[in-house]
Amino acid sequence: MKAYTDEQVFLGTWGEIWFDGDFMAEVKKFRAEVEISYEDVPQCRKLGKGKKMTGYEGKGEVGFLKVSSYVTERVSAALKAGKVPSFTIISKLADPNAIGAERIACYNCKLEKMTLADWEREKTGEENYSFFFSEWELLDTASE
Repeated sequence: MKAYTDEQVFLGTWGEIWFDGDFMAEVKKFRAEVEISYEDVPQCRKLGKGKKMTGYEGKGEVGFLKVSSYVTERVSAALKAGKVPSFTIISKLADPNAIGAERIACYNCKLEKMTLADWEREKTGEENYSFFFSEWELLDTASE
């Protein structure tokens, strides 16, 4: 991109999340990233080490304002049945001032832990879930 205006920078206020197809209006934050694993590849007559990719791991976190027991109910039912709960999470960021919108799907998402209760007097309730995912897809990308 050659240039941009300050209004074109994405603002998270315009973010949305779908959790297994269900729109989650109470979303507060979302992050998904891919950590790449490498193995050193030493080479003769070179002091620097080369790197060979050996795999990757998708990780993320989603945070909600505490409005319902949606996630707890879904995860609890699966765990009690002896099943590993797995979800698809779709993130959309569509700031009306930005150039386009971005939608990313994370597949085979598995939560690291389930929060049963977490509250504090005079504090707005929140739920945060760390997760792993094995696949992703760029559904829409923002570009000129």
